[in-house]
Amino acid sequence: GSRAARPLVSGLFGFGIDGFTANASVWTKKRILRPGSAPRALAAWAYTCQMCFLGYGGEPGAVKPVRAVTLWWVLLLVSRLGATRKESLEEASFYYGTFPLGFSWGVGSSAFQTEGAWDQDGKGPSIWDTFTHSGKGNVLGEETADVACNGYYKVQEDVALLRELHVSHYRFSLSWPRLLPTGVRADGVNKKGIQFYSDFIDALLKSNITPIVTLHHWDLPQLLQVKYGGWQNVSTANYFSDYASLCFEAFGDRVKHWVTFSDPRTMAEKGYETGHHAPGLKLHGTGLYKAAHHVIKAHAQAWHSYNNTWRSKQQGLVGISLNCDWGEPVDISNPKDIEAAERYLQFCLGWFANPIYAGDYPQVMKDHIGRKSAEQGLDMSRLPVFSLQEKSYIKGTSDFLGLGHFTTRYITERNYPSRQGPSYQNDRDLVELVDPNWPDLGSRWLHSVPWGFRRLLNFAQTQYGNPPIYVTENGASQKLHCTQLCDEWRIQYLKGYTNEMLKAIKDGANIKGYTSWSLLDKFEWERGYSDRYGFYYVDFNKKNRPRYPKASVEYYKKIITANGFPNPREVESWYLKALETCSINNQMLAAEPFLSYMQIMTEILVPTVCTLCILIAAVLLMLLLRSLS
Repeated sequence: GSRAARPLVSGLFGFGIDGFTANASVWTKKRILRPGSAPRALAAWAYTCQMCFLGYGGEPGAVKPVRAVTLWWVLLLVSRLGATRKESLEEASFYYGTFPLGFSWGVGSSAFQTEGAWDQDGKGPSIWDTFTHSGKGNVLGEETADVACNGYYKVQEDVALLRELHVSHYRFSLSWPRLLPTGVRADGVNKKGIQFYSDFIDALLKSNITPIVTLHHWDLPQLLQVKYGGWQNVSTANYFSDYASLCFEAFGDRVKHWVTFSDPRTMAEKGYETGHHAPGLKLHGTGLYKAAHHVIKAHAQAWHSYNNTWRSKQQGLVGISLNCDWGEPVDISNPKDIEAAERYLQFCLGWFANPIYAGDYPQVMKDHIGRKSAEQGLDMSRLPVFSLQEKSYIKGTSDFLGLGHFTTRYITERNYPSRQGPSYQNDRDLVELVDPNWPDLGSRWLHSVPWGFRRLLNFAQTQYGNPPIYVTENGASQKLHCTQLCDEWRIQYLKGYTNEMLKAIKDGANIKGYTSWSLLDKFEWERGYSDRYGFYYVDFNKKNRPRYPKASVEYYKKIITANGFPNPREVESWYLKALETCSINNQMLAAEPFLSYMQIMTEILVPTVCTLCILIAAVLLMLLLRSLS
């Protein structure tokens, strides 16, 4: 696809902070110095590879079920790591400063993960309802989202939490089957669903919180899957366009920021390649490309629908949210590792962004998948082809780029033989690694690597012509499998990543807003309730799903109020205040079982004692009357 020369340079180097300037010639003159990099012991790397290749977690963003490697491959990688990498002042130093005036701070969630009420008030079933109810062990602990956070019945309470956080916006998704139970507009609209979201949007606006609304966050109506094969069928794109038009019509007078799809790459890969997500299909090397092809068409149709019919009246924006981790070459003196890292980003971000910004799939995807398809005896590439008319129709269909990001990987080349059969992993010809020194946040896949965020933002800014960028997902999961309100690791993650975003803005990236993921602990897809991303702890063992603020609430609130990081002393005071607050909240939460017990006892004892007192008083009165008579 069309792209700027050497786009990796723009992502890998800093611009304009701590004395660094953009200079592509640096690429050939010196190595990139990464924070905290050092020669690793063989055992550490063997452990890392084992963790990285044999397992993967249930992240909200990209899934990376990379193949296992043998010990000889680990030895080879260690030998290629090269000399000691020293910490770079440019990326290690913390930057004190503020974000641009009007920068939008927010939090996010999605309908299926939080709402519950899965079959209430006319809602139809989604593919995720079917997937979680199958009894096939699709979800850890056979958990479902039938109740989830009970958000359908706790709108006012959750809006109050948003006010407490002082956020400018709230990113949430609409449930397609709640609005159109069969997925087809012609079959009828669920008026109770329309009313629910209309009231929710009104409640947000009343609290001066801007709604950023996602049309589709993975919960496809089940009947579209049964009748048409879901995203394997291009007709689903037409039904999505009808659904999008309904949403623009019903809510567009108040909603000015629309996201068509949230992380469609994971939806396609895990839903149609690995089968770890609904609808659970394993169409290796074909299903995910076909699904993505139809999703891209659906996105373009929705954008054109808004552009032609609604934009002049409503003056809103329509974009897409794409998740991608940063890919850093293992050996930056090795051109093949550099090419592998570039390929990683194109198969990740470029897969969807390139058609939207340049009109076609990245050339490296077309070349690799086409060559492997031919070697596998196929007459045509497994990667579908856009017609000239479709390329023109899709190109330019985004008013902003939504970017989700959680972590970073080191990338090195590995050629997978075509005879192993078609698969997304084999098509990429690369291996992903993690540094054992990167902070582990609990989920096996998620490590805190803030510098990768800045590089990804600069990459997107250069690659796609400096688009307005909204960070639509970024966050850290629960570290311990217990009640923990003092989430220091989330504070450190939040501080590091938002600061790298500030540096990217100083570099020249046009970043308009930031959405931290997420408001609440919630249902985390195949991981059930084992991973917790929320600023608010949710007690899923209690029927009313009470929410409790974590320390990160206090810290994020301070960042928002200051619109950045004013000075070291003040920023340090935020941290101490947050921990002080969470310690009090932890004590209150720990005492809650006793308080609940006392409340129950009070509810039983007080009426009983009162009744006994009344009876005793009545008996005494009777005795007194008898004695007087």
